[in-house]
Amino acid sequence: GGWTRMSDPLTEMLNDDVVLDTGTPIVYVGKLMAVTDHAFVLDGADMHDCRDGHAKKEHYLAEVSRDGVTVNRRRVVVMRQVVISFSRLRDIVVD
Repeated sequence: GGWTRMSDPLTEMLNDDVVLDTGTPIVYVGKLMAVTDHAFVLDGADMHDCRDGHAKKEHYLAEVSRDGVTVNRRRVVVMRQVVISFSRLRDIVVD
């Protein structure tokens, strides 16, 4: 049994709509344009504070996957050290 190197799952998601979860009430959703050693670059992004309004994170993500991203940032750079999880928007499971 040999060790096979996986391709980088982050670069496989370039040009996809992605969700960056920060472990705080703030979540970022947008098109992944670049991945560096220190940051993720999203275009057409929504920086959403789940403390604003009534939507908890899961409810907010369900709305975004159904209705699309409400853009409030043309481009945002998110530092890698604040991101605890990363997924494609289309991989969000909605009940």
